[in-house]
Order: sequence, then C-alpha cells, then structure tokens
Amino acid sequence: MRVAILTSGGDAPGMNATIRAVTRTCIFEGIEVYGISGGYEGLIDAKFEKLVQSSVADIIQRGGTILSTSRSDRFMTEEGLEKAINSLKIFEIDALIVLGGDGSLKGANKLRERGINVIGIPCSIDNDLAYTDFTIGFMTAVETVTEAISHIRDTTEAHGRANVVEVMGRECGDIALYAGVSSGAESIIVPEIETNINEIAEKAIMGKNRGKRHHIIIMAEGCGSTFDFAKDFQELTGIDTRVTVLGYIQRGGAPSIFDRILASQFGYLAVKEAKEGNSRVLGFKEGRAKAMTFEEMFEAKKVFREDLLDILKTVSI
Repeated sequence: MRVAILTSGGDAPGMNATIRAVTRTCIFEGIEVYGISGGYEGLIDAKFEKLVQSSVADIIQRGGTILSTSRSDRFMTEEGLEKAINSLKIFEIDALIVLGGDGSLKGANKLRERGINVIGIPCSIDNDLAYTDFTIGFMTAVETVTEAISHIRDTTEAHGRANVVEVMGRECGDIALYAGVSSGAESIIVPEIETNINEIAEKAIMGKNRGKRHHIIIMAEGCGSTFDFAKDFQELTGIDTRVTVLGYIQRGGAPSIFDRILASQFGYLAVKEAKEGNSRVLGFKEGRAKAMTFEEMFEAKKVFREDLLDILKTVSI
C-alpha cells in the first residue's frame, strides 16, 4: 500500500508534527509513504518524494511545514484537477492525506468525488471549521497572541494608554476570544457579536477613573479597520490609543504541547482510516480525535463560545 501526504493553504504550527506522525505510523504498518512538496501545486506537478524515518527526525517541535505549502488556482480548474489525479495514478497512491484548512479540505473533497481515497486533517490557526472543536495550530496561535499581549500591556501601562491589538482569524473570532480570556484583555471585538463602542468606551473610562493605567482591546481582523476603531475610541475616551497588528507571527513558532498531541492523534488515526480504505475528515470532539464523513463536515454549523465571552466580561471589569 502507498500513502501520500501534502500540506495546503496557510501553514499552521503542528503541521510538521502531523507529518511525523503519519510517516512513522505508515512505516510501523508496513506502508510506503510519500511527501508531496508545495501542496496541490506540487500534486499537479508530481513533486513526490519517498519519506523514511530520518525524513521526519527532529521536526515535532518545528513550526511551518517541511513539505512547504501553497494556494493553488490551477487545482480549481478541471485541467488542474485531472493532472492532480493523474499524478496519484502514476505513483499508484492508494490514499492521500491532506493537511489544511477550509479551502484545502474542500479541495480534498473534489478528489474524493472523483474516486480518490482521501483523509482530511484540519490544520488552521483560525479554528474556523465548524465540525471540530479545535484545529491543529489554533492553540499555538492563542499562546503566541497571549505572550505578545503580556509585552504590550507592560508598555501600555507605563504610558497610561490603550492598545487595540489586531489578531488573525478571518471571519472567525476564536483567536480573539481565547486570547482575550487567557491574557486578561478588557474587551474583544469579534465578527460573531455586534460591537458596541460606547460600552467598550464606558468600561475604559470607568477603569481610568479608578486609577487603571492600561486598557487592552483585541480585535479580530474580520471586523473592519483597527485604526479607524482606535481613532473613534480615543475621541470618545480621551485615552491615548495605539494599534498593534500582530500579523504573521501568529502562524510561526514551535507548536504547543496541545497541538503536538493533537497532531500525533490525527496522524495516527489518518493512517488507520487510510488502511481501511475510508475517505474521512478527522476532527476533535468530546476530548478525542474522531473520523467523520465529508458530509458531516459540510453540514456542521459553527457555534461561538458566548459562555467564554460572558466570563471575559465578568472578570475583566
């Protein structure tokens, strides 16, 4: 049996740990495993390389992906899809394991619909896939943001300022939410909840009146201009307000312990599912890794953790 693995779309800490788990499990099971460089672009161009134990040595702690990644417009065309399928046939691949986010798993489903056995593993710092509680890379991104905010708070307090911290997440506010709770931010702004700037301003003014010298607001990137919000906030409160855009530091760095364990679970389970000839997506539900159908993935609706938002509002007064 032959299995191939690729990483697609945005990179996420824990991808390397997943590649390691897949490769080592395949070797243990007597399965040949091939890495595909450059995501779906590499699949189209047949950039296959056989992986052995030493190929994945000392990578569990590394961010990024040793297979490299890309976003492929060619794969979205019928010609590109046919070339990708032909590459799999040439190398006699029995199952393809795809690591990536929403777009990557939709691409995996296109291959599944054409008769390819595919296993999808959710890797995205955004945590925007509704069918799984957590995606690989999300918790690491939250820890990165939390650490950055601890540094921002020091200088913000020294100058008696407010700081609006822009975080990633596209149209999902999970990074802002979880980092807000873990860092002790005063307010968060997320796409899922309507923003009341007067409520945020009142909270900051009340804090200032009782001697508080800092106010941290975390804003998800899908909520509009961080700079415009900061300007309006400063005009309402009279508090000197700065903006920090954390950007791509959220994608890098060593994966957290949680993400390393999650990656190991997913990598191991992916090979087991591939060995059974299944086409599945893997998710984390009820505290464990599970295999689900692609239909279940598409039918799931994302639920925003308003209970965590209530906690943040209560303890950050």
